[in-house]
Amino acid sequence: MAYAVVAHYRCAPADEAAVRAALLTAREHTRAEPANEGYEVHAVADEPGGFLLYERYADRAGFEAHKAAGHFRELIVETVWPLLTDRSVTFAEVL
Repeated sequence: MAYAVVAHYRCAPADEAAVRAALLTAREHTRAEPANEGYEVHAVADEPGGFLLYERYADRAGFEAHKAAGHFRELIVETVWPLLTDRSVTFAEVL
């Protein structure tokens, strides 16, 4: 069953360019993963430093493989997350 992830990230406006660049690079790597069915990065309107990510994987195992990928560690865990002021994530199975 398809598995979806919706993440809302917020960073200081001074860090917005660095977060945006890392997220766009992560998008390219993630879209090449075998179980990835979509990865979109959005800038949140009227919220400087706000990003909304929508990710879709063939199944939860595909998402777990994504989290284990080197690019996820380097770009998200080590680069993006330390710059965030807030992060919320929702996980869902697609009906």
